Amino acid sequence: MFADSDEILFKDEPPETPRSAVSSRPVNGEPWKILIVDDEEEVHSVTTYMIKGMKYLGRKFQFFHAYSGEEAKEILARHQDMAVILLDVVMETDDSGLRLVRFIRDELQNHTVRIILRTGQPGKAPAAKVILEYDINDYKEKTELTLDKMLVTVISALRSYNFITTIENNRKGLKKIIDASSDIFERQSLQQLGSGILKQLASIFQFQEETMDSQASGLTASIINGQSLVLAATGQFCQYVNHSISEIDTALMQTALQLAQSQPHGFYCEDRKCAWYFKSQTGSENFLYFEIAKELDENDHDLLELFFTNVALAFDNLFLNKGIEETQKEIIYHIAETMECRSAEIGSHIRRVAEFSRLLALKYGLGEEEAEMLKIASTTHDLGKIGIPDSILNKPGPLTPEEYNIIKTHVYQGHDLLMNSTSPIIQMAALIVLLHHERWDGLGYPQGLKGDEIHIHGRIIGVADVFDALSNKRIYHEAWSWEAVFAHFREQRGKHFDPKLVDILLENQEEFKAIWSRYNATGLQFT
Repeated sequence: MFADSDEILFKDEPPETPRSAVSSRPVNGEPWKILIVDDEEEVHSVTTYMIKGMKYLGRKFQFFHAYSGEEAKEILARHQDMAVILLDVVMETDDSGLRLVRFIRDELQNHTVRIILRTGQPGKAPAAKVILEYDINDYKEKTELTLDKMLVTVISALRSYNFITTIENNRKGLKKIIDASSDIFERQSLQQLGSGILKQLASIFQFQEETMDSQASGLTASIINGQSLVLAATGQFCQYVNHSISEIDTALMQTALQLAQSQPHGFYCEDRKCAWYFKSQTGSENFLYFEIAKELDENDHDLLELFFTNVALAFDNLFLNKGIEETQKEIIYHIAETMECRSAEIGSHIRRVAEFSRLLALKYGLGEEEAEMLKIASTTHDLGKIGIPDSILNKPGPLTPEEYNIIKTHVYQGHDLLMNSTSPIIQMAALIVLLHHERWDGLGYPQGLKGDEIHIHGRIIGVADVFDALSNKRIYHEAWSWEAVFAHFREQRGKHFDPKLVDILLENQEEFKAIWSRYNATGLQFT
């Protein structure tokens, strides 16, 4: 039985009032986890008897029992979502409970769980000292915990825990939105953006990677050239990437998308099937559909609304950037074509150099996007020749030293024309113009750079430019045979050219010869 100091008194009272007050708002959810830590078996029995069967916010109570501080540590390590701890001070030692408080707050870093200290020996742990020195949320003597007070104490603790976890979940949700928004704004293509949106949705709703396909089927799509095209997909919709939405035989999805189009904010969600439609400021129409394994609450809707706002901005940003890029490409192409017209014998030189450069870049290990930019930027590598007199540029015989010095100025002239642009692709072009006549051994011009001092873009264009110049007829020489071309690169490996790039050229001869053949035919356009 209880010692006098551990006695729990019961007060006669009608149970209806507190019980009805507890279940004020029915909400589905997992039970509240309550840990009772006490070395007296009777304390466990009486505590559970007093509050078992009650609910708070529609959720029942689940009790865990520990009879020492060490046993409580093991339980808490397994259950980070414990809501309330009813903790005795004196157990295996006089300060077991207080040491457990330190463990929870300092080692587990659990500042969410509400700790109610209970003692039958207040002299061992004076209230004023304990409240000031330990992070506890309430202090009760066991003799004062009547049924009313026990209920008020536990419900107050649960209410605080609920507020704290709600705030923390919202904070985590907002952090995910910020992280997700940062990720999607880095996407550089529609497909990458669509894939990023689905990935971040999975993160926001905490789907596990290994079960995401089964739990969160979804897709993103845009209307392109009058047709709705699936950009990215997960789960059951993966097979429809690059297909029209109309090909997907899922009536529920089609209905959800139609309903989303009719909603004021473009968002529709019912029976865990959600759709979103929006028309961006640039005029593009975009769709998002996803199926999830949980019901969305009000907080989820708020987070989604914020996320979708950022998604809309990302689409606008992408389309605007693509428009700028296309304009830049067109300008660069026209400049390159203008230069090509000045020389009667260059033919499709810029087209071939561009394709050679892209292939070299990919084989070297540069990314697809960088290789594509290099392909476009390479077309201006001879831009500076616009300032070279025709008498020198198209001279059929050898150049005099003075004429050669004039020819060498084209790298500075071209670089000066482009260097002040803030466009990344034109900045790349300016660098290429300046560096494509440097040599691996340091004997090139204009700066005499050597080896890795020469940017990889300049080294790539240097190989591509000479490869094309040797393999095609010029006003000052006939086209070399393939055997002679590749022999020249073997001989100049580590001298004129980057050894690694020469190895790539030699190991992939047929691919480079195929490009040469393609752009020596008539009527083919550079793409």
